[in-house]
Amino acid sequence: MRRIAGIVLAVLLVGGVVAAVVAGRDSGDTGTATKTVRGVIGSEKAEFFADPDVVKALATEGWTVKAETSGSWAMEGLDLKGYDFAFPSSQAPADALAAKFRVREPLPRPFYSPLVVVAHRAAAGVLAGNGLADVTGHRGTLRMAAYLDAARHDRTWQQLKGADKHGELTGTLAITSTDPESSNSGALYLAAASYVAAGGKVAANAADVGRTAPLMRKLISVQGAQQSSSDAAFRDFVSGAGNPLVLVYESQVASLLAAGQAGDDLVVLYPDTTATSDHTVVPLTDDGRALGELLSTDPALRRLAVRHGFRPQGATSEFEAATAAHADYLNQTLTGVRQAPVPTYAVLRDMARRARG
Repeated sequence: MRRIAGIVLAVLLVGGVVAAVVAGRDSGDTGTATKTVRGVIGSEKAEFFADPDVVKALATEGWTVKAETSGSWAMEGLDLKGYDFAFPSSQAPADALAAKFRVREPLPRPFYSPLVVVAHRAAAGVLAGNGLADVTGHRGTLRMAAYLDAARHDRTWQQLKGADKHGELTGTLAITSTDPESSNSGALYLAAASYVAAGGKVAANAADVGRTAPLMRKLISVQGAQQSSSDAAFRDFVSGAGNPLVLVYESQVASLLAAGQAGDDLVVLYPDTTATSDHTVVPLTDDGRALGELLSTDPALRRLAVRHGFRPQGATSEFEAATAAHADYLNQTLTGVRQAPVPTYAVLRDMARRARG
């Protein structure tokens, strides 16, 4: 399967920030941008800010954006002096940053994306044949309770009916996720899994975390080394490397589909209970807030966000219309998908630490 085209990782850095993307510079743009803002963003938004059409739309409104990427949960440890905004991938790390820097509410939340599991066709078929998923064509539903029960009992692929026909399906059955201590998607994975494991109760304190901690530890420890970026994990999957089941954002899949780069081997599994990533701007200056509000309201930027797979807040029709050609892969209306409440920042951090051992 071909690699994702257009992933922009312009400058590799050390110490938490993994890449830099400069919008409006070295792109040949001759727009009317008059204000330059600097921010740190989740890696899954790197392509959006590097898109020449996004650069042009921002310039039309008088803006140039310089953005560096970082794991959302790692942003709290960064020195953000001189930055205008932070743009993590969900509300929990955004709220923590807002509290740290005494940012006034409400925080702009331009778009969102649910977590999904991308699977190779053979893996999806074996899951379906063993009651762990329902699959039709390129789309399906992952039965979270059944999957967690398999994880609890250390089920292997070899123990699943039909897996013997696929030599690549070996070892312990596991979903690959990112490091929950540094990456938003990894932390949200634990939020959804713990909610299901607790019988539909969101963890509210240390005792709640402790009750599901052994299972959460299994979900993480079986993976071995984890990446800090969902972008890297998704690129590995698309290239044919890595594990047959990988947790990613729906936006990454939708962007791939929009670029016409999805192969026949791809199946998108929506967990029947998942967590939604609310991409939230934390304004550190007035210009940062103005940018966040522009991303939320400007029609051109909203259309471009959809092109990159994001669901704009407040108008599901925009996403449905733009992805109509890919309804065989995407659950446009999220039918049958339950949204798990996400614990508070402190509780989720505790959950991630315990899961990591």
